[in-house]
Amino acid sequence: MNRLKYLLICLTIAIQCCNGQTKPKKEIYNKDFNWTITIPENFQNVSAEEWSKLQNKGADAIEKTYDEKVINQSKTIFVFKSDQLNYFESNYQPFDIAIDGNYLESCKNVNNMLYETFKTQMPDIKIDSTSTIEKIDNLEFQTFKMKVEYPNKMVLNVLMFSRLFDKKELSVNIMYVDNNKGQQMLESWRKSKFTK
Repeated sequence: MNRLKYLLICLTIAIQCCNGQTKPKKEIYNKDFNWTITIPENFQNVSAEEWSKLQNKGADAIEKTYDEKVINQSKTIFVFKSDQLNYFESNYQPFDIAIDGNYLESCKNVNNMLYETFKTQMPDIKIDSTSTIEKIDNLEFQTFKMKVEYPNKMVLNVLMFSRLFDKKELSVNIMYVDNNKGQQMLESWRKSKFTK
């Protein structure tokens, strides 16, 4: 099962809290994708140990839902948070269409798994979801959005942006309950640049 790192995290994010250090606005450059992004002010770095704990809890939820072992091949580019429930994360992983099959089908399958796992593990929630394409710096990204409403009326927004670059898939993931923090992360992502 490919493309599941983000799926692993969002299943547990609504009840988790990570420790990190406060960071001022920070520019990040990733040479694999010639990508530059500026992280908003007052977002804290999330430690690799804490992120790994979240991944493991998410993997357990998927495995309980689908009775299938999760194999995670992704590499983290960055993980930041603001408060307990607003996360900004990016990762990449190998994806070879000759081995892994049709990329758009894979995106659709992962989106369906995310939706179904939420519904199965938390049957009292309401979910609205949409799949679209969004251009970031003139590059098309497969975009999946979920609005998850809990019985206590808390709303978690989950946004997943993915694109295949040759044999690597880049994913940028935004999760938030605070609309202002969500807009800060979206603005940061939408203003990021890919050098040609």
